[in-house]
Amino acid sequence: MDLWERARSFAGEAAKRSQELSLEAAKRSSVLVSETAKKSKEIFSETATKSREIAAEATKQADLLAGQIMHLASDIPVPSIPPIPSIPPIPSAAESEPDAAELERYGITEDLREFVKGMTISTFRDFPLQEEPEMSDVPTVSNVRQDLNEWQARHATLVLSAVKEISKFRYELCPRYMKERKFWRIYFLLVNNYIALYETKYFEELKVKAEEEKRISQQEVSQTSQATTSEQTETKVQSKTSTSSNREHDLDVFLLGDLGSDDEGPDGGDEGLDDDFDKIDGASGLESDEDEKKSATGNSETAKE
Repeated sequence: MDLWERARSFAGEAAKRSQELSLEAAKRSSVLVSETAKKSKEIFSETATKSREIAAEATKQADLLAGQIMHLASDIPVPSIPPIPSIPPIPSAAESEPDAAELERYGITEDLREFVKGMTISTFRDFPLQEEPEMSDVPTVSNVRQDLNEWQARHATLVLSAVKEISKFRYELCPRYMKERKFWRIYFLLVNNYIALYETKYFEELKVKAEEEKRISQQEVSQTSQATTSEQTETKVQSKTSTSSNREHDLDVFLLGDLGSDDEGPDGGDEGLDDDFDKIDGASGLESDEDEKKSATGNSETAKE
């Protein structure tokens, strides 16, 4: 019984002591909280005061600096700013897109678009084509390798702008997984059934056009050659005609004399011709009847004397 009483008494004292300790701890905690709150308020108030002082000082310094800048700016002459030229309007995307006729000419049809939409990244990445050595001397223009032929290069440029799936595939694959050369080789192998007819037609048209230009060029050369030959022939004929006329003129001058100079002389030219004819008659020994009568009369008069 004594042990039990002692235990009860000890338990009661322990409980009482515990209550006292709890009350004391609560009291101290409230005092600590109160002091902490008070201290926090003081720190916050002090910080706010310091912040306002710093802000006021900064504003004062900024105003002072702004005043100095304005004073300096007023002393510096401001150059006149030339008018800004008007910027031409940027063409819309619709204007830069190729027309339907060009897309059709280079094989970018609805069937091709539908076929390309069914492709995936794996279609290119897993295609059984060995990597070929890169040709470093082949240039790249407009993101298209120039080792393609003329038609393929234009088709690749158009398909990148018209079919967004190909542009996306190329961006994700080149050059991370494959070279540009390999990408376009795979693409043209995949779409060969859709574009082969258009490519063949394009080169046939170029061949016909080249033959037509060659024929026209040969025709122009032939016409030029004929014109030159005709001019040379006319020149020769004119030269022969001039030579013949000159020879006939020389013969006339030789036989008849220079009639032109006699015509330009005085009126006594006819008498000179008559004298020449008289000389010719005298030299030939022919005499007229009157000359014979005069001769006979002269002889008779001489005899009478």
